[in-house]
Amino acid sequence: MAVLRRIVQKAYDRSLIERLPVIFSVSLQRIGRFLPLCPNLWIFLAVAAPGKRQLFSTRFISFQNAGQMATSERQKTLKASSISKSHGSLNVLSGVDVEVRPSETLAICGPSGSGKSTLLRIMAGLDAPDSGDVRFGDILIDRKSLRSKALRGRIGFVFQRPGLYPHMTVLENIALALRLTRGLSHRLANDRASELLCRVGVEDKAGVFPPTLSGGQQQRVAIARTLALDPHVLLLDEPTSALDPERIREVLDVLRSLAREGITMVVVTHELGFAREVASRVAFMDAGKILELSGSKDFFVAPKTDRAGKFLDQVLHH
Repeated sequence: MAVLRRIVQKAYDRSLIERLPVIFSVSLQRIGRFLPLCPNLWIFLAVAAPGKRQLFSTRFISFQNAGQMATSERQKTLKASSISKSHGSLNVLSGVDVEVRPSETLAICGPSGSGKSTLLRIMAGLDAPDSGDVRFGDILIDRKSLRSKALRGRIGFVFQRPGLYPHMTVLENIALALRLTRGLSHRLANDRASELLCRVGVEDKAGVFPPTLSGGQQQRVAIARTLALDPHVLLLDEPTSALDPERIREVLDVLRSLAREGITMVVVTHELGFAREVASRVAFMDAGKILELSGSKDFFVAPKTDRAGKFLDQVLHH
């Protein structure tokens, strides 16, 4: 409610009122869940802005619809079907099927070269499969659809290396994405960016430049930048692979927090302790195929395939 109150107090400026749906979409994940509980919220808005009742009640109708749509969108599954991919004579993926359920954390693990990162990039629409397809709900994911209004920002991707702009401060790196994709003013974008930096535990680094940060801090900023677009599914490609061992925990703690919040995530990782603790399910890959897909506890206690058992024995006990 405090967020709504601040928005209303700023809304005497007609130009800002016209942009309320944009502002609202940025905070939709936090506010939208309260809309079904507040059917008379337009009364609060009318009281907060005397004389503008009709305008605000009209805007609230669009907000309520947006909240319902957002809830529906977040219940969609991300599904890869019969994905195959080759590089020359090398078969990287062979008929892979996987479905990511809403609010789950799916860990993809396996030996190097098994096709994990390639699968993740195809699920994000960054690479095209030779055959098969990926869908978010009923929307086909490819490079063209990623630019469409229906899918833009729905799938977030965190790379192995942060890729932050070195000439911009940490805050500016995040605020830039909000200004360009959400049309926010500098002040609103900076406010939202500050909230996200707090969320990943680097709020004290807002005014510094990325090269001065540790690897773990840079990766946390990269995660915050991706979260700025409020993705419905967050894909992470070995987010700790480029970090020193002492910095790995910083990033994993952030991912643990996101999992507790119910953020849908797919994480390619070699951190099996993290997968065992946080993942809802584990997909084990080898030679371009998913050999096993099961609950995290079942996978680590009683793997179904000999190959997965051998992999766990080698990694966990050596």
